[in-house]
Amino acid sequence: MATTQAKDLPAPVFAGEVHTMSNYNNFFSDMQRMMSSTNVKKSQFKETLLEAMKKAGMETELRNTVFHWVRSHNNVESVNGYPIKEPLGYLRKAQMQWEKRIQKSLNSMCNEIGVPLARYRPAADRDDILEKWNELSTYDVDLSQYRPVYAPKDFLEVLLWIRSPNYQHIDSAGVWDFTQIPLKVKTFPELRSLFVDISRGQPLLGVNPHMPSSGNFPTLEAERTSLGEKVLGSDQAPVAQEFLKRGCPRCLRGRLWAQVLGCDIKPGERKQRVDYFKELKHRVLHYDLMVDKLIIKDVQLTASNDDQYFVFEDVLYQVMLCFSRDTEVLNVFNHSAANPVNAVLKNKLASSENTVVFPPSGVIPFHGFTMYASPFCYLYDDPVALYFTFRTFYMRYWYRLHEVSSHEQGILSLCLLFEKLLQRHEPQLWYHFKQIKIAPIRLVFKWLMRGFSGHLPPEQLLFLWDLILAYDSLEVLSLLAVAIISFRKENLLQVDTLQNVEAVLADLSSIAVMPLLQITLMRE
Repeated sequence: MATTQAKDLPAPVFAGEVHTMSNYNNFFSDMQRMMSSTNVKKSQFKETLLEAMKKAGMETELRNTVFHWVRSHNNVESVNGYPIKEPLGYLRKAQMQWEKRIQKSLNSMCNEIGVPLARYRPAADRDDILEKWNELSTYDVDLSQYRPVYAPKDFLEVLLWIRSPNYQHIDSAGVWDFTQIPLKVKTFPELRSLFVDISRGQPLLGVNPHMPSSGNFPTLEAERTSLGEKVLGSDQAPVAQEFLKRGCPRCLRGRLWAQVLGCDIKPGERKQRVDYFKELKHRVLHYDLMVDKLIIKDVQLTASNDDQYFVFEDVLYQVMLCFSRDTEVLNVFNHSAANPVNAVLKNKLASSENTVVFPPSGVIPFHGFTMYASPFCYLYDDPVALYFTFRTFYMRYWYRLHEVSSHEQGILSLCLLFEKLLQRHEPQLWYHFKQIKIAPIRLVFKWLMRGFSGHLPPEQLLFLWDLILAYDSLEVLSLLAVAIISFRKENLLQVDTLQNVEAVLADLSSIAVMPLLQITLMRE
C-alpha cells in the first residue's frame, strides 16, 4: 500500500525530508559501511548493494521509513486536494475565533491569579519536584484558583453554531444537529467496505476469549499470539498494521503499536530516546509554566478519580508535563487546521522577534486531555516508551479531535457521520430524540472527543484503538457511538428527560466493542 501511494508523491520531497528524520544519521552511517564492504562489488554495484541491504535488514528499515512518511503526508493532503491547511474559509475563521477565545481565557486566568504564563522555576520548587519526580502525586501545589481552559461541552457549543455561508438552515434555532455544515462523510456501505475484516464475519479477538483456533492452537488468542510474534520478527510496519485488523493479543500490543507508528525503540536508539526524555524533564525542572497547573489539575480531575487509571497518576504527571515542553509536537501544525498560541516576552515590544509559542508544544490542555495518554499506561512499564508512543499517536490522530476542520477524520466530520448513521439506520430513535428535544450529538460528543477514553473499560478501549491504527481511521468512533445508542434503544425509547437519557448511557462497562461493531456492520 505504501509503495503505491508513494508513487503519487514527489521523490525530491521525500529525499529532502529524510535528512530530518530521527533515524537518518544511523541509517546513513550503516549505508556507508556497507558500501565500503566486500559484499558490494563495483562491477555489479546496484545488484550487490540491494542484496546486501536485504541481508542486513536495511531494505526493511527503508520500506518502513517510506511507509511512515506516506502515512504522515496523507494527513497533509487537505480536502479535495487543496494545498492549504483548511480549504473552507468559514471553518478557518471559526478556528481562528476559537483560538482567540482560548488565548483570552488563558490570559484572563493569569491576570486573575497574578501569575505569568512562564517563568524560571524557583530553586526550592525545582528541588521539590526533582525529589518527588517518581511520586509527583505527593507534590503539593495550590490549584484552587485554576480552572480548565475549556471542556468538551464548550467546544461542542462552538461547533454547533458554525454556519456555512452557502447553506440555508431550515430550523431557525440551528443548534440541534450539524446539518448546517454540509461535509461529505461515508455512507454505511462505504464503512462496511472500509472495515471489511469486521463486516465479513471473520474470527476476531475480543469477541469470545475461548473461540477455537482454525489451526493447531487451543484458542484463537494463542493462534494470534504466535502469528503476532512472527509479525514483530518481520519488522514490517504495513504487515503489523494489517495484523491489528483482527484484534491484538494484549501481550504484544505495545510493541505492535510502536511498530505501526514507527516509534519503536531500536537497540541502538535507546540511549538517544532516554536522553531526549531527560532533556524534557530538565525543562520541566527549570521552567515553571502556567499550563503545569492545568495539567496537574486535569490529572487529578480525571485519571486520579478513575478506578481504572488512578494507579498511573505519577507516570501521567511525568508524561504530560514533558509533553508540554516538547517542540517536536509543533510539527503537527504543518498539517493541522489549528495554530499554536503565541505570547509576547515579558517587558518586550510586540514583534515577531519577541513572540514565542506557548506552551513549547503548542498544545493547550483542556478538561480530559490527560485521558488521551492514560490508556498507554497499560501497554508500557517504561515511561520513555510510553511517552514516545503516546506522542506519535497524538500527532497522528488525537489532535484532530479538538480543532475546527473539514478533514474527514476531524471532529466535525465524525459528528456529522454519527448523526447521518443514526438518522438513516435508527429513524425511530432519531424521531424520539427530536420529540423530546434532546440532540443526540450532545449525548455522545464527550465519547468522540476523548476517543472513548475514560468511558469504556481499558481492555475494550484498547481493542477500539487497535482498529484506529489498523484502518488508519477515526471513523470507527462514530460507528461505535451509533452502535451503543442502537444497543440501548429499548431503554432510550422509554425515557423522555435528559437526565434519564444520560443515565441510560452513563455506564459503558458492559459494552464489548468487537462483537458490537461486528453485529452492526454485518446487519443488512
